[in-house]
Amino acid sequence: MDFMTDQDVQKYREDGYVVLDGLLTAQECDELRQRMSEIVDRMDVPEHCRTTFSTYHDEQLKTQGNADYFITSGDKIRFFFEKGVFDDKGEFIVPKQRSVNKVGHALHAYEPLYKKVTHSPNVQGIAKKLGLSTPVILQSMYIFKQPGIGGEVTPHQDATFLYTEPLGRVMGLWIALEDATVNNGCLWFIPGSQNSGISRRMVRTPEGTFPLTDFIGREQTYDEEKFVPTPVKKGGVVLIHGEVVHRSAENMSEDSRHVYTFHIMEAQETRWSPDNCTSQV
Repeated sequence: MDFMTDQDVQKYREDGYVVLDGLLTAQECDELRQRMSEIVDRMDVPEHCRTTFSTYHDEQLKTQGNADYFITSGDKIRFFFEKGVFDDKGEFIVPKQRSVNKVGHALHAYEPLYKKVTHSPNVQGIAKKLGLSTPVILQSMYIFKQPGIGGEVTPHQDATFLYTEPLGRVMGLWIALEDATVNNGCLWFIPGSQNSGISRRMVRTPEGTFPLTDFIGREQTYDEEKFVPTPVKKGGVVLIHGEVVHRSAENMSEDSRHVYTFHIMEAQETRWSPDNCTSQV
C-alpha cells in the first residue's frame, strides 16, 4: 500500500500542503535528535561566522544575506543562531544546545542518518505518487525552534529562495521530530495560495558588489485570518508546495520543536536559477 493516498495527493494539489502521519518511528526521530546533539556539541564556529538567523526582509539583507558563511553553505554543514545568544564579544551567553536556530544545508549529503531518511522508500514513494520523474535533493536543514526563544518565521514562499523556471517544481518535506503544536510553533498555511505566483525573489548580486544578496519585489501583506494552524505529531511529515504561503510563530513555550526538513526539485525540463541563495523554512 502506498504511504501517500490519492486523497492526500488531491489535498496537496488543492491546498498546497498536506500532513502525512507516521513517516518516521519515534525511535528514528530520537536517533536523529541524538545525532544532532552530538553535532552541536562538537561545533566550532569562528567568531566572525556567528550568524543570527532572521526571516525579516531587511535583516536578511543585513545579516545572513551579507555573510559568505550563509550563502556558501549549500554543500556544507553550518550553524545559524537565535537572537540574543551572544554577548558583544561574540561569546555564548546561553548553553550551545539552546543557542542554535538551524543547521544546514547539506545534512543529507554528509550525515548517514539524515541521508537514509531523505532517500527512504517512503520518500521515494511520495515523489513517485506526485509524478516526479527525476527528483533531486536541493538542500536540507535541522530546525530547533528553541523553547522560550525560538524565533518567528514570517510569511513566505519557499520559491522566493529556491526559484525555478517554470515555477511549481519544488516541494519541501518538513518532518516533526517532536510534536509540533500551536503552543510551540507549528506551521500555519494559507490554503490554495500556491496558485498566485510569488511576490519576491532573493538573488545573488553581481560578484564584487555589496550587499551579497538582494530582493526583487517584497513580500505581500497577508490577512492573518486566512492562516490555518497545522499541528503535526512526532514522526509525521508536512509536504509543502514551493509557492504556498506559510509561517510559524515564536516559540514561547517550554517545549522545543525539532524538525528535519529538506527540499526536492523535479529536474526534468526545469531550469534552476543560478541567482538562487540558500532557503529558509
